[in-house]
Amino acid sequence: MLRVGLTGGIGSGKSTVAAIFEVLGVPVSFADQEARRVVNEDPELRQQIIAHFGPDAYTGTTLNRAWMASRVFTHPDQLETLNSLVHPATFREGERWMQLMAGRSPYVIREAALLFETRAAGQLDFIIGVHAPAALRIHRTMQRDDLTREEVLQRMRNQIDEEIKMMLCDAVIQNDGQQALLPQVLALHERLLQQAATAVSIDK
Repeated sequence: MLRVGLTGGIGSGKSTVAAIFEVLGVPVSFADQEARRVVNEDPELRQQIIAHFGPDAYTGTTLNRAWMASRVFTHPDQLETLNSLVHPATFREGERWMQLMAGRSPYVIREAALLFETRAAGQLDFIIGVHAPAALRIHRTMQRDDLTREEVLQRMRNQIDEEIKMMLCDAVIQNDGQQALLPQVLALHERLLQQAATAVSIDK
């Protein structure tokens, strides 16, 4: 089974591309969803976050996301601390999911904005990047998350440069509003099916 990563900067349209792969029958895991789950369901992680950020980090057993965001996105050192706690737990959850998917599909996709930043890319066989111009990414994120332009820019600064990220990918999908997504995804789907079949033949 081929392990494929899907990444891109905030507002690039990763989720839209992932949804197309899902329609094609490809299993997809979403790092953001896994992170949202583990911060609430993993007691050890919850205690670690409270130890670093204080009891206001949680409302009951639920992470106070607005409170945390107001602190970490303006303080890079605190964001780094939070990431150092959450990313390993999220990575373990992704690995567990991939093991469960073994044998169910020629390839599976792990969607995550920070594949390279967290070094998770090293555990994958192929990485797809989703690219969009910065102005379009800012506009999409402002509309989607009800954020100000400066808030979006602050979050973008916490990710590696988009052009560098795309250079590190094995294939890039353009989501600039000009090029249709479906033909690009279908072409990659066929390429990945062939690559997965080749890998199986070599293993035999």
